[in-house]
Amino acid sequence: MMAATIRLQREDFDAATEVAALTRGRTDIGAVVTFSGICRDHEGGHGVSAMTLEHYPGMAEEEIARHVAEAQARWPLQGVTVIHRYGRMTPGDNIVLVVTASAHRQAAFEAASFLMDYLKTRAPFWKLEERPDGKDWVAAKDSDDDAAARWVKDNAAS
Repeated sequence: MMAATIRLQREDFDAATEVAALTRGRTDIGAVVTFSGICRDHEGGHGVSAMTLEHYPGMAEEEIARHVAEAQARWPLQGVTVIHRYGRMTPGDNIVLVVTASAHRQAAFEAASFLMDYLKTRAPFWKLEERPDGKDWVAAKDSDDDAAARWVKDNAAS
């Protein structure tokens, strides 16, 4: 049975606590992969003093749940946790946590990578960067779209 947790929150999270909650009492899990996204103090060659993430409540959770379900359909997962923060964050603050659990490491690694690629490109979040010279909304990056494109199943061959 796959346990799935999806939370959008202002509050910080603790990755070790989330892993412990996901794996407690589970002897069928042989691999856990975690990814933590952390606010940096620079982006694209300029300094960043803070970042504000906004989301569309309800829609964001549904979109993330859709991708978690797709990960479960692609890989034999025993558990997934996705926590994404919103609000104002400064360099060093946690932004996102993805935890995937499976009997084997390859499934856990691939599912975590898949989920992060889709969170970066499909989840309805908007990022406002604060820099010493002003504020700007951050545009989507082609490199993020390219990373997500590798997961698209080729239906032309079938």
